[in-house]
Parts: sequence; C-alpha cells; structure tokens
Amino acid sequence: MPSISYHDAVNDALERMDDLGYERGVGVDLANHGPMGAEALALLGQEDEVARWVSRYRRAMEHHEPPASRFTIDPADEFSWRPALGTFQRAGDWERLFVRELDGAHWREVLVRWWPRLLPGLFAGLTHGLIRTAHAVRGLYAAGDRPTPIQLRELARGLAYWAARYTALPGEPRLDGRRPLATAVAALPRPPQEGGLGPDTARHRLDTLPRLPGYGQALVCLTPEQAPRLLSEMTAQFADVYLGHPEVYPVPLIHGVTAPAAARLVLPHLPQELHAPTVARLWQVQTAFLLAFTVDRRHEETAAWRSEIPDPPPLAELGAHAAAHGDEHVVKFTEACLREYALRPDPRYPAAIVAALRRITPLDEGGGVGGIRPDTP
Repeated sequence: MPSISYHDAVNDALERMDDLGYERGVGVDLANHGPMGAEALALLGQEDEVARWVSRYRRAMEHHEPPASRFTIDPADEFSWRPALGTFQRAGDWERLFVRELDGAHWREVLVRWWPRLLPGLFAGLTHGLIRTAHAVRGLYAAGDRPTPIQLRELARGLAYWAARYTALPGEPRLDGRRPLATAVAALPRPPQEGGLGPDTARHRLDTLPRLPGYGQALVCLTPEQAPRLLSEMTAQFADVYLGHPEVYPVPLIHGVTAPAAARLVLPHLPQELHAPTVARLWQVQTAFLLAFTVDRRHEETAAWRSEIPDPPPLAELGAHAAAHGDEHVVKFTEACLREYALRPDPRYPAAIVAALRRITPLDEGGGVGGIRPDTP
C-alpha cells in the first residue's frame, strides 16, 4: 500500500510545481506537463513516486517564467474575452480571470460556462489545454466538497492555457455521416512525402489542411453514436495507429489517445448537449494528426506490432514501468491506455504502452521533448 494518498500526492506535487510557467524549453514553447504527469502517476498507484518524479521532471528542462497579468478580461463581454483567445501574451490575464471565476462559483459551473467557448480551439497546445484541464477536473472530483485552493488554481491554469493557446482548425465537424470510425480512418487519404515528415512539413500540412485531399469530407463522415462508445472507438483506433507507425517521431500520435481519454474525464460534468460537439471536435483533431504526421497507413489494422512486442508485461506492472521510465508522455499515455482498457479490453492498449516505453527516450536520458511547437495553427 502507498504511504501517501492520491489526494495528498497530487496536492504536494502541485505545491512543488506552483512556480513553473505554462511552457518550457530553450528556443521552443513546449507545454508544461508537470501537473498532468504527477496526477496521472498518482492514478497509476505510484503515489509514493510522485515527489521523486517531480524532482526528475524539474531537472529535465528549463521552464519559462509564469506570465504576468496586465489587463482585465471581462467574461460577460464577448468583445473583451473573444479577442484574447489564442493570444499567449494574455495567458496571465486568462489565469486571473479563471481564478476570479472559480472564487465566485462552483468549478462545474465555470467549466460548463467556458467549455463551448473554448471547444472550437481544442487543438490548443497540441490538445494540452484540454488534457491539463481534464487532469485538474479529475483531482477536483476526487476531492469531493473539499477541493484545495491549489487544485482550483490548477483548473484555472488548465483553462487559461487552453484559452491562451486556443487554435481553431478549419471547418465545422459534425457527427451526421454514415461511416464508423475505423472506416473513416481507413478512407482518409495520406498524402505521400518524399523523405518522410519532419516538423516543418508537419507544420505546413497543418497550415494547409483545407487543401489536403479528404480533409473536408472527413469532418462530416462519422456516424452519430453515443459519446462514450465513440470515445472508446477513438482511443482503440489510435492505439492501433500508434502501433502501426514505428517510423514516426513517437510523441505526437500519442495525443490521438490521450485527448479523447481526457475528454472522457470531463463529459460527466457537462450537459448532454455538449457531448456530441466535443466528440466531433476530437475527430477533427485526430484527422489533423493523421494528415500531419503520417504519409500512409503503414501497419495500421495489422498484427505487425506483435513482432515488436511479442510478450507484453502483465497489466499490473505497467504503472511501475511508466514511473521508472519517467517521460511525462509515457506516464500519461500509460494511465490513459490502462483506463480505456478497463472499459473495453483490447490488446492494442497494453501493446501501445510497451511501444511508447521502447520508442520514447526515458526522462533522465534526455526525454521530455515532444512534438511540434504548441502554437502551430
């Protein structure tokens, strides 16, 4: 049994990382994964490892200074808050706004009010606005009627990062087509690229999504389903995508699983009418991932991964493996895959965890750098 509870481990971690800015890296703007990774590690039954992991994480990469608040954002005035969306220089203003909002209302009320406003910008920070918000929500829900001030501040920061890095992908996705998810993924053309996809090419593809074959049609092709079922389809399908692309830089495609798994944490706290639009936006993001980071289907929907991972460790050991590895993406991916496996047992989830453990550099060996710049449109 752990010597510290989930609640205490999470709050201690948040206190230890309270001084960190929203992003990190020299010459790059990579999302601060610390609060998300610590909360996921505690959920994996590794509460006793959280403080040690936080120390490792802080040493791995320099974080930027927390942004200062300069101007007030009025949540009741659309001409005040809307122009500030996607303006990272206003991150401090957004944080102050959400701290104020959470001081005056229950966190669920604030979440419901702002979710539809932020939802079109779901791609923010390569979906880390959503994911950080969701990890904060899970901690608050676990705290019941006694959330700590720092947990409420963490929700304010998750929402603030989402707002400040708000990135709306082109087009309006809707769940009113006839294709199931697996068919939609298989039907999406993957434009070839000589020499493969580097960061610059991926950014260019994201910049030109409407001109890429199949993008517009994909946004309206999914058949309507209940959100929980479609979320399971998404996470299983993108565990398969991850397994099928060992040639791709091993971090960005992870978010095809962690983003819908994060949304699952939040949907129970949102009204039903927001469920379908949320899933539609997630599919839009996943379509962008496929077009930006893959050039063919490679080994998707095959058993080729079994040659890379012939004998995965027992499920009960994967949390400890993730803690030892330490990379924040591996930790979050492991927690998300195990949680999704518990809802829908599929061997691709644990296999994808092992693939990430092997493909991503451990934290103490220079890991922790992920994907493209989060401000890429």
